[in-house]
Amino acid sequence: MNSRELALFGTSADPPTEGHQALLLGLAQRYGQVVAWASDNPFKQHGAPLELRAQLLGTLIESLGNDQVQLAQDLSSPKAIETLDRAASRWPDRELVFVVGGDLAGQIPSWYRAADLLQRCRLTVVPRQGHPMAAGALERLRDLGAQVELLELPVPATASSAIRGGQENSSIPEVLWPELLKHNLYGLTSKLAP
Repeated sequence: MNSRELALFGTSADPPTEGHQALLLGLAQRYGQVVAWASDNPFKQHGAPLELRAQLLGTLIESLGNDQVQLAQDLSSPKAIETLDRAASRWPDRELVFVVGGDLAGQIPSWYRAADLLQRCRLTVVPRQGHPMAAGALERLRDLGAQVELLELPVPATASSAIRGGQENSSIPEVLWPELLKHNLYGLTSKLAP
């Protein structure tokens, strides 16, 4: 662990799952400090407004009880390069490490100013169980100038999309249920709560 490294993790958090929880803790162990934010991914349709997803992610982060993991919602932007600009001006002396799930690795070359982004930070790709990485994705990223680290973490096979689709709710952290029910999100009812 290099004390200058700062892991940057944006997520749809739609809703946050036990997978997000495990990932944040694993990143804190690997990098020492993690900042996370809820984002509007322009390639996805979201089930809840950004403000509520940020609130849910903040609740999850607070429940970790780990000072190494912080919510930095002001970094959020649909354009990753803008997020990186904000992080670089806020932490000019830190080595920024942009973290994505393996399922997004194949999308990065199509992001706005992807080559600029990849040349200004390191990239960590965390494989997701049940969501294979596109063939050749890491090579394409390296061709754009990325310094890529593949980081295997013990993250449970969870998917927010399964929760939004009503197929699964066991991977919702218990601490989030009150807020999910209060805002009537994802079709969840108190009958389903743990």
